[in-house]
Amino acid sequence: MTQTSLTRRQALRIAALGATGGAAAMIGHAQDASPAADFITSETQAAIDRGLAFLHRTQSADGSFTDSGIPNAAITGLAALALMAGGHHPGRGQYGRTVSRAMDYLVARAASNSPAGYLNSGEGGFGQGGGMYQHGFATLFLAELYGMLPTAARQLRLREALEKAIRLIIDSQNKLGGWRYDPRPSESDVSVTVAQLMALRAARNAGVFVPKSTVDAAVGYIKACQLPDGGFCYIRNETHLGSAFARSAAAVVGLFSAGIYDGENIDRGLKYLTRFIPNQRGVRDFFTERYFYYAHYYAALAMWTAGGNHWTEWFPAIRDELLTRFRLGNQGSWTDPGHGAAYATAMACIVLQLPNNYLPILQK
Repeated sequence: MTQTSLTRRQALRIAALGATGGAAAMIGHAQDASPAADFITSETQAAIDRGLAFLHRTQSADGSFTDSGIPNAAITGLAALALMAGGHHPGRGQYGRTVSRAMDYLVARAASNSPAGYLNSGEGGFGQGGGMYQHGFATLFLAELYGMLPTAARQLRLREALEKAIRLIIDSQNKLGGWRYDPRPSESDVSVTVAQLMALRAARNAGVFVPKSTVDAAVGYIKACQLPDGGFCYIRNETHLGSAFARSAAAVVGLFSAGIYDGENIDRGLKYLTRFIPNQRGVRDFFTERYFYYAHYYAALAMWTAGGNHWTEWFPAIRDELLTRFRLGNQGSWTDPGHGAAYATAMACIVLQLPNNYLPILQK
């Protein structure tokens, strides 16, 4: 293990054990040994700039972003996170107002939806038929934004929506420790579980109470999905479908989100993921391409958190792959055949801007 890997994981562990908010941010920033300039080339920044401008232009009048024309809470949250990853938030940056309008859309959904706090656009879309996908990503955005608003009144409005959203997650966890498509404690799968666990971690860092038992049960669920090859199955106790890259990348990030930075589960998971490095050496199959942006969003987060050679080898590979796809598209954006351009552009811009280290969840 390299010194870079050690220092980053040590900083993350310190933050997980008690530092929150600005203190954790300072720890994460101080321990990051890789300046953004080493990774974000001029071509990369130009693509990011065009991608963020595309997101700004395509925001709907109500503040939402869409899945192929259909309002979607998850994509709204992801698009706003992509803008925040570039340093834009309410009161700061060219697209601060865009982020603010996304927040207003989601806060309104939390107030009007049933059950209370449910961040679901009600139109299917990303995770079609699976509103808890939408809820998890949207809640993550609200938690990341908390503390960055210019007025106390808006902070309070956001806090109330965030607390309701977190309460819904806690109440929807099933007896195995996981979540699935609907906000009730019935079925569960590893992908939806990770979306909720990331939201819980971000909310806890923002000062919202999250029971330790909720996190511990979710960790138990994810660990139980790990298979002998180091990857993860989709549903606990249903191992016949085997491992897959996208959900395995998500599972490793889920464990990191719970403050687990070392150990056999992490080491085996990272080793499995390295098989899919996006260059000529990596495995490419039907499912890797079908869930390309979802998989590489989580894989990049996993490698960023792992640090060291994991990060320095992975990021240039995914950066170059994303730039190739950007050039081929020739639209100033990325696109995904299943979920549209806003989704793909948001995911790509989050990944490409990870070296900025601006998002609070990267600094924990």
